Amino acid sequence: MAAEAKELPAKGRLLIRNIGLCLSGDLDKPILDSDCLLIEDGVIAGFTAEDADSEIDAQGCAVMPGLIDSHTHPVFGDWTPRQNQLGWIEMNVNGAVTSFLSAGEVHLPGRPKDAEGVRALAMVAQRCFQNFRPIGAKVIAGAPVPELDFDRDFYASLKAAGIHRIGEIGLGTVAKGPDAARVTGWCRELGIETIMHTGGPSIAGSHLVTAEDVLEAQPDVVSHINGGPTSIPHEAVRELCRHATGALEAVHNGNEKSAIVAMETALEAGRLGDFLLGTDAPAGSGVQPNGMLRMVTLLASFGGLPAEQAICCATGNITRKRKIDQGMLEAGRPADIVFLDRPDGSAGKNVLEAMAMGNIPGIAAVMIDGKMRTGRSRSTPPSARVPRI
Repeated sequence: MAAEAKELPAKGRLLIRNIGLCLSGDLDKPILDSDCLLIEDGVIAGFTAEDADSEIDAQGCAVMPGLIDSHTHPVFGDWTPRQNQLGWIEMNVNGAVTSFLSAGEVHLPGRPKDAEGVRALAMVAQRCFQNFRPIGAKVIAGAPVPELDFDRDFYASLKAAGIHRIGEIGLGTVAKGPDAARVTGWCRELGIETIMHTGGPSIAGSHLVTAEDVLEAQPDVVSHINGGPTSIPHEAVRELCRHATGALEAVHNGNEKSAIVAMETALEAGRLGDFLLGTDAPAGSGVQPNGMLRMVTLLASFGGLPAEQAICCATGNITRKRKIDQGMLEAGRPADIVFLDRPDGSAGKNVLEAMAMGNIPGIAAVMIDGKMRTGRSRSTPPSARVPRI
């Protein structure tokens, strides 16, 4: 049986020209004053027109970093047992998502809960997705769910095995404040990222996690602050936005009204840079290929946030808060780039105005590591324009 070929970045120099809007993903400067982008060996090299081996004419399309889904539940391959669905990752790439962060591989049938089994599952999931990238997608997996009988040595063994993130506190037997604080304390000492379920139980066997529990534990990421799917009261959401020290994550499979409350409170508190977006999919709510686009558009329309800033919540904010390379259009970063425009038939002179009206963008093409992975999307409405390759 032939071995799988390792996914490698594109080789050579590529120039993208005639860009209509260059959306950086960086909240400090979300729109760049440039109409071209130079890529070398799959990495962004700069924003000047120089000689290149090949060119792409964006034909007025906007470009932005590939979206990063801060909250997913993959298992193995491009299949989810939660919905018994094939191809969910590939369809999300068509929905502009190029990277996926696992919040725990919890939907695996017969998932082990003993220490050896949990560690083994995390290692296997991490290594499998390092080797398997559906149409180039980057799935950052291997997120073990904490259980009460795991001691500090268990978390130290995770770090030694190359596991840098744990799954959602609250999906296993660790859920309440004192127990969660013990885990976050150990992980903080060891340099392991922690995330914590917020809200009512998502499925049978998970737990209610209150704002008080989260504030006692102070995880690195307050997962689905708007519920997954059931939200805590809005005043409790506001309390977390004001006093939780970790990033504040809102998800598609949560409460939309609570997401707006969280975004508005983060903005008032000067914490928009801490505000992240995800889907919390696959889940009982299903798989939504356009879920990340819908969340960005929700903030830009009902939330009144400038669309270019809403995009940062799904790109550069996650880059910085979760310490990954991709997610911003900046020299030295991977060339994970989405070409987008207003959807055909939408009012507004460009994609940002269309999003402010509540229309999700039309995705014209998706590039990962400098390689074109899709043409016009199979998930979104058709874009008004498409790049010429």
